[in-house]
Amino acid sequence: MRTRTGRYSGYIRPFSYLIDLVIINFFAVFIADFPIENIVFFAVLNFGWIAIALHLGFYEVYRFSKVISILNCSLKQASMFGIVVFALAFFYTDENSFKRLIIFLFISFNFILFIKFSIFFFLQKYRVIFGGNHRKVVVIGNSKSIAPLRNFFIENLDYGYELIHVFESEQIKNIQVQEMFDFVTNNNIDEIYCSITGLSEKKMNEIIDFADINLKTLKFIPDGNQIFFRNFILQYYDYIPVIALRNIRLDENLYKMAKRGFDIIFSLIIILGILSWVIPILGILIKLESKGPVFFNQKRNGLNNKEFSCYKFRSMQKNRVVSTMNQVSKNDTRVTKIGKIIRKTSIDELPQFFNVLLGDMSVVGPRPHMVSYNKEYTLKVNKFMMRHFIKPGITGLAQTKGFRGEIESDYDIINRFKYDIFYLENWSILLDMKIILTTIYNILTGDKKAY
Repeated sequence: MRTRTGRYSGYIRPFSYLIDLVIINFFAVFIADFPIENIVFFAVLNFGWIAIALHLGFYEVYRFSKVISILNCSLKQASMFGIVVFALAFFYTDENSFKRLIIFLFISFNFILFIKFSIFFFLQKYRVIFGGNHRKVVVIGNSKSIAPLRNFFIENLDYGYELIHVFESEQIKNIQVQEMFDFVTNNNIDEIYCSITGLSEKKMNEIIDFADINLKTLKFIPDGNQIFFRNFILQYYDYIPVIALRNIRLDENLYKMAKRGFDIIFSLIIILGILSWVIPILGILIKLESKGPVFFNQKRNGLNNKEFSCYKFRSMQKNRVVSTMNQVSKNDTRVTKIGKIIRKTSIDELPQFFNVLLGDMSVVGPRPHMVSYNKEYTLKVNKFMMRHFIKPGITGLAQTKGFRGEIESDYDIINRFKYDIFYLENWSILLDMKIILTTIYNILTGDKKAY
């Protein structure tokens, strides 16, 4: 299960190191006014940059790397390198040094980021237009488990994976392993993707041994009932390896405080800037059309499965039993005229910013469900309760990927759950910002599931 770098990584990474260090040293002299005669200053500056980059994996950018992940790592690199720069500044500081250092960090890092993304996007275009920088792959497994990955390879040519062959069988034990080994060897295959569904330990060891001996990258595809997409953490107790099954970044106090601070500031902006005048106007319109309260609240499951009252503008005719009513469907007769407008534009969700301010919800997170539906989904989706390790959100990653609103089939709730778990294990402030901006874009352009 060895991971190899791409064919051109051996040239790209040293070039990236070199060009970044040239940028840093050039601007350190001409903007930060570092003393050019002091070799120690520049040695510490360059060593600091490289040490931080190695620690964070700043140059570990692969064809499957996400832009948001690259930006997140870059933000950390800039922050930690800034500490090194200001520490060095103590040795020659003057009244104008702080301003120069800020300009130096801003300009140099933007140059570095521009070059980094230029290379990243150039390689994507190069793979599509010229067919270069490709990696030959084969996929092994039953049709259901390998279908998503097979379609991914076919539809996303910019990633540079060339699907050469699919060894398909309902039971992987029926595949002639030696036949697959010969094909991989004779066709100079780079990577093997193998479904673990129906894979015996003996077969797995055979495939692993073959990949190791022949220097092939091997990766496994989990089935829908296995949570292998989580971020496993390999820890060592003395010399004993231990695998932690879950990495929830929001369990760390620093990240928890950062997210809570963002939630408070963002919710106050919405409440004071928008809800302060929207509530009176909508309140009158809702009251004029139908009897009942302006706000609608419903018990939903939140952090650690604790129940809370979730607030919305009332968009339907008054219902006596709100906790057990059916989901809203397209052209639902219960929805009022004003309700259709506020649901289409998601304005009905705005009162949930009061939930955010109170601490029951976050701006971004898994969408909370009615208590009755939550119990139903728990029976349908394995480990469904994992999504309650963090606070629910007004919007979430699943909603930006098309899984908002009505649950029409098991497919909807299973995929919503998968996106929720991905968010839980890969949270960052930048990911939150991306989700918020995507949500705003979807609202402005119209979401077909908003009804």
